[in-house]
Amino acid sequence: LSTEMNIHLAEERADDASAESNLPPNRRNGRSQKTVTTESGKVVLDIPRDRNGTFDPLLIAKYQRRFPEFDRKIISMYARGMTTREIQGHIEEIYGVEASPSLISAITDAVMEEVTAWQNRPLEPCYPIVFMDAIRVNIRSDG
Repeated sequence: LSTEMNIHLAEERADDASAESNLPPNRRNGRSQKTVTTESGKVVLDIPRDRNGTFDPLLIAKYQRRFPEFDRKIISMYARGMTTREIQGHIEEIYGVEASPSLISAITDAVMEEVTAWQNRPLEPCYPIVFMDAIRVNIRSDG
């Protein structure tokens, strides 16, 4: 969200420079807390504000109170082999949210039964594989 604010302010400065406005430049104006509900609980975010009130974040929209993709992203990181502590650090780095290791464990434990069932599923007796190979040769004719 801070990066989004940086981009927003940079764009406004560029627009003001081209319009040669006499208005003072738009700047940061603190942060406001917002509680967002995920599938596994509530998370408090610090949303940056600007003086003109023109900042509209893309990651979490202005009036958005639910963040359903949050859990899927944690599960994706866990599936790629990250530990709960690494996921915690990554989420804090990206979203600025302090997610406890117990929250991350709760999210991954919720789908662990499905993951174990998928890993232990019976395999098909035969998986067909087709290898295709080709070569393209340019041949000149008549010259």
